Amino acid sequence: MIGDAIAAFVGHKIDASDGEGGAVGAVAGVAAWKAAKTVIPAVLFFGAIAWGIQYLANHGDDA
Repeated sequence: MIGDAIAAFVGHKIDASDGEGGAVGAVAGVAAWKAAKTVIPAVLFFGAIAWGIQYLANHGDDA
């Protein structure tokens, strides 16, 4: 909840920097925050799996 508020505030400030409204930026900030909370852990998880597979492929004979 606090993360949504911070994302809305930051999005509003970025969008309002041109002197016009900032409501669209607030909505975009919250949407980006919600997407990032889902996407970033998934990317880290699948990246770790890919790194592990590559590591084992290259160093599997050494063990």
